Amino acid sequence: MNKQQEKVLVATLCGLVIAAAGAFAVQPAMAAGYQVDQLAQVTGVVHWDQLNVRKWPASYSQQVGAFTPGSHVWVERCIEAKTGADWCLVDAHDTTGWVNSRYLTVIYDWDL
Repeated sequence: MNKQQEKVLVATLCGLVIAAAGAFAVQPAMAAGYQVDQLAQVTGVVHWDQLNVRKWPASYSQQVGAFTPGSHVWVERCIEAKTGADWCLVDAHDTTGWVNSRYLTVIYDWDL
């Protein structure tokens, strides 16, 4: 094995280690989540305000959209936070992202 092959091998192994570490770091958040697959309504937001939709489940994450009070959204899943509020992955009106779960109320009789 020459020097060039050794460099390629070391770079490949480093890449695999980084990828594995990244997957491991995401794993706890995925494990803490729970499937919802339910329709919900945006509640608890004053009529002149909006519920911000975030790229990631954090208040400091990039805003990707917003829903008005009373909007209906499809809740795919939620994750439990050890501190603070739970976050839910929602989808509606070509907007998909994370919202604070305290502003969602599940609609149980939506198929009526």
